[in-house]
Amino acid sequence: MPKSLGALVRKLLVLALVGLVAQLIDGSLGMAYGLTSSTLLLVAGVAPAAASASVHLAEIGTTLAAGVAHWRFGNVDWRVVSRIALPGAVGAFAGATLLSSISTEAAAPWMAGILFTLGAYLLIRFARPLRTDRVGGRLRGRFLGPLGLVAGFVDATGGGGWGPVATPALLVSGRMEPRKVIGSVDTAEFVVAGAASIGFLIGLGSEGFLLPTVAALLIGGLIAAPLAAWLVRIVPAQLLGAAVGGVIVLTNARTLIRSAELDGPARPALYALLAAGWLAALVLAVRALRRTRRARAEAAAAPAAAAGVPAEASDAASVSEAPADLAATGTPTPR
Repeated sequence: MPKSLGALVRKLLVLALVGLVAQLIDGSLGMAYGLTSSTLLLVAGVAPAAASASVHLAEIGTTLAAGVAHWRFGNVDWRVVSRIALPGAVGAFAGATLLSSISTEAAAPWMAGILFTLGAYLLIRFARPLRTDRVGGRLRGRFLGPLGLVAGFVDATGGGGWGPVATPALLVSGRMEPRKVIGSVDTAEFVVAGAASIGFLIGLGSEGFLLPTVAALLIGGLIAAPLAAWLVRIVPAQLLGAAVGGVIVLTNARTLIRSAELDGPARPALYALLAAGWLAALVLAVRALRRTRRARAEAAAAPAAAAGVPAEASDAASVSEAPADLAATGTPTPR
């Protein structure tokens, strides 16, 4: 095999692995496919606009598959999808057009800054106990429309961000089941990814899409889609979210530090500070997960104790009946 062909095959295999890992993370958290893929493509030296364009084109296939699966499991609120997808498409198209019009040198720190901010947000969010209580009422269009517009714009300009912006906002509202939040956001993302792809096609032309990269990401994502349903049952999203957030922060900090031309002792000191923050977030995530599990076990044991059922039998029943880490993660298990 010629060296050039061998190098191409290795590169495509790495990209397929990137797509697989990104989809595993996205399937477990309901977010971060674009964040993970774009971050790793930027590290590989892909231009920001080309990275975002390729990721969004691949997402058309992965979000379609995810949307169909969520629909089959009854995880989609079509009213929410209709009210968030169209504004999201407008925002994504505008963001793609903007990113296509600026130079690579100017786009790199901009995109890294957005990814860094979203990674830091993941660290903060998953370092705290996740809210799972729900109240009645319906989400209004005046809330969903602006949310979709902002999330779509951030998603296209940052190479990812639809899930990290939209999913937490809907979860915090407390007006939807977590499984329907993630299902509706993933389903709406199909429209957002399509609009962003059209914007990049107009702004960059067909040569702006790295089709081998798109194919590799898509293949990896499609392979990972069924595995993610299994992963969500055994890996607590609380820990996975904090771990992924730290990777995204440290990786994009490298681009920002290089753009700021920081040298001398400031660079290692900043890396050390970020690493310490990541470690602290992981420790807090572990503590929050333990507290949530303890509270769930006590809540399950209380009715049994009142009925005179032995604690051991109550604990066994709660383990066998409870979906893995649903209360601790806010992530739905397919029904």
